[in-house]
Amino acid sequence: MSTAETRTQAGAGAAAAGQLRRMPGLVPVTETLRTVERRAPEPLTRDADEDAGEGTGGFTGGHEAGGLRMGAFWRLLGSELALTFRRPRNMALLAVLGVVPVILGIGLRLASSTAGDGEMGGVVQNLAGNSLMLTFLSFSFLVLLLMPVAVSVVAGDAIAGEAGGGTLRYLLAAPAGRGRLLAVKYLNAVVFGYAVTAVVAVTALLTGLALFPGGSVTLLSGTTITVGEGLLRILLAVGYVGAAMAALAAVALALSTFTEVAIGAIAGTLVLVVVCQVVRAVPALDPITPYLLPTRFTDFDGVLRDPVDYAALRDGLLSFAAYIALFGSIAWARFSGKDITS
Repeated sequence: MSTAETRTQAGAGAAAAGQLRRMPGLVPVTETLRTVERRAPEPLTRDADEDAGEGTGGFTGGHEAGGLRMGAFWRLLGSELALTFRRPRNMALLAVLGVVPVILGIGLRLASSTAGDGEMGGVVQNLAGNSLMLTFLSFSFLVLLLMPVAVSVVAGDAIAGEAGGGTLRYLLAAPAGRGRLLAVKYLNAVVFGYAVTAVVAVTALLTGLALFPGGSVTLLSGTTITVGEGLLRILLAVGYVGAAMAALAAVALALSTFTEVAIGAIAGTLVLVVVCQVVRAVPALDPITPYLLPTRFTDFDGVLRDPVDYAALRDGLLSFAAYIALFGSIAWARFSGKDITS
């Protein structure tokens, strides 16, 4: 046998032996091949157990990845909500909004006790007969300025505050993703807006029940309803006013994507609200008044009609949805193409 043939047989024997035992510091050939060979990801399929009707069901592959993404989304939202409701500034805003209905109720109670039957105004006279009216009066008093202030502080600080604090780059590198982060910031502002609305409604309701007599509720149309029906109408008003604050939050969030100074976005939102109020007071500008966002804020009084003015509530909700879609698109267009430098 020649020397070349001997070396070939020896090499083959060594290769066979290498497949049977792992040498220190070496990787078996079979493992190397498995590492190199990459298969394309399997298409989205249902579990075999579910196809047979015997398993727990669900999707594999893409479904699991989607579940992980949704889990990360809800964790991020929970963290954002916890941070928002732990901030002393936000808690102070909620406390102030909760105190205003109490002060308003005490003032009206004193006015009703000192004035004669013929001297009481329409508002005081309505409150003297039914305590639930304080909730609607508080909404009318707060929804045009103080409630927008609280919502603007949170929504205007959403992106600009992170950029100003130098944490926006780290949030996006988590990776949170720009779309996911923007959605979380907006939902956080919406939840806070509904919290603001609920605080005003609850404190006004409790104050009204403590200071004024209960019983049937007299509506603006002159008819009376039971206390239970009045509570249902309060819930309708809370839902409507909360939707109004959600629309305002979309405006503040859009402005927040254009600056790195949170106070600029907050002030810009409040200036827009004040300018809209001025425009509404000018009779010559009446043609554009229906298109202004604050115009629809007080349409919750449709629940005080008999029957409920659902047409006014529907038009208001459609207007809020249009503002959310418009300014949400502006926020996404700006934030998705924005260079993050801080």
